Amino acid sequence: MSDQTPETTNASWGGRFSEATDAFVARYTASVTFDQRMYRQDIQGSIAHAKMLAKVGVLTDAERDDILRGLEEVRIEIERGTFNWSVELEDVHMNIEAALTQKIGMTGKKLHTGRSRNDQVATDIRLYLRDEIDTISAELTRLQDGLATLAEQEADTIMPGFTHLQTAQPVTFGHHLLAWNEMLERDYQRLQDCRKRINQLPLGAAALAGTTYPIDRVYTAELLGFEAPTENSLDSVSDRDFAIEFTSAASLIMMHMSRFSEELVLWASAQFQFVDLPDRFCTGSSIMPQKKNPDVPELVRGKTGRVYGHMISLLTLMKSQPLAYNKDNQEDKEPLFDTVDTLRDSLRAFADMVPHLEANKASMYEAAKRGFSTATDLADYVVRKGIPFRDAHEIVGKAVAYGIETRKDLSEMTLEELQQFSDQITDDVFDVLTLEGSVAARDHIGGTAPNQVRAAAGRVKAKLAAR
Repeated sequence: MSDQTPETTNASWGGRFSEATDAFVARYTASVTFDQRMYRQDIQGSIAHAKMLAKVGVLTDAERDDILRGLEEVRIEIERGTFNWSVELEDVHMNIEAALTQKIGMTGKKLHTGRSRNDQVATDIRLYLRDEIDTISAELTRLQDGLATLAEQEADTIMPGFTHLQTAQPVTFGHHLLAWNEMLERDYQRLQDCRKRINQLPLGAAALAGTTYPIDRVYTAELLGFEAPTENSLDSVSDRDFAIEFTSAASLIMMHMSRFSEELVLWASAQFQFVDLPDRFCTGSSIMPQKKNPDVPELVRGKTGRVYGHMISLLTLMKSQPLAYNKDNQEDKEPLFDTVDTLRDSLRAFADMVPHLEANKASMYEAAKRGFSTATDLADYVVRKGIPFRDAHEIVGKAVAYGIETRKDLSEMTLEELQQFSDQITDDVFDVLTLEGSVAARDHIGGTAPNQVRAAAGRVKAKLAAR
């Protein structure tokens, strides 16, 4: 024992103990400082549990109504900020139950009949995460809508497309933006799939083996909007797969957001000058007055590692646990909560920022003219004249070498200059060597042609509206 004065024994479980918990240990093992954010879900689950107990005759209707009234009073106090959270009561569950008992007397102690904190917390976390996925999905949808709207506006804006960060072929800015939508759409679908596995009710598993009371788990599941009760009581209280799966999905989203951020940081630089970020999402320098720093994309890029770490933390937490519940699982909440906060806020920042990106069309167009971005178009042109692709590739390679030597883009060469590499080249070659001709030629679903970009953006918006 420490030399500190022990607190009184916790009334919810202290009957077996002959001495009080050490004050330091009480603080060390308590979770109320962070799990109190689940108060809504804890009250929601308790309301459903009380209704179920009354339905099966364990509680009277009067006892049920007293409990519901008391829980509502507790909720109001919490939301007004007048509720007194106690570390000695360990967690959100016992704090709410103690407050309920203080308000309505002995009936409050009957609420815990037929359940344990093990299945109670498992239910709370699922309810909490289900709610947060809905909020995060809404932010994803808002970001996707912003991307689709901007893509429509920039369907004709030409920029260089890159591989290896080297100029490859011209694309439209709208087409590039819709590539980000495709990633986010997959992210959205992963979240919805994850939500299905979250939406199973653990309540009724009790500590680990179920309960002897005549509970109706299907009724409780219906009250809480769960698809069904879980099938095995041992797994119900010890499963955290759903939390790991969520952090995995969150890691993928943040990886996509980080890639997007990297491009915005590059594009906003003086070396690229492709886009201008809204001032309200940037900061200046304390010493260099000319600076406009892309802080939001940089922070999103940085916070990605934080979410990755939380996923590894949860995997490591679970890897050696025997069935069923272990105190280790208290450590699931802070990584999960921080992942939720980080992901939600990152998406919100981008959803607010992206619709207000300003494309520097002139800089993008000029950059697309550099690096011989229409070389593939010239090769395809020569192939259509009957020359095998490998030979066409060599012809264009020589033309590019000549362009490097003379500092001329392919579109800037005369017909005579081009014909020195192949006599199959005629006047119509210039239709494909222009940037506009190059992007317009990719006129198929998934291509960068402006009309295809507008059609794709329309399909995206229609899908988003149907959610």
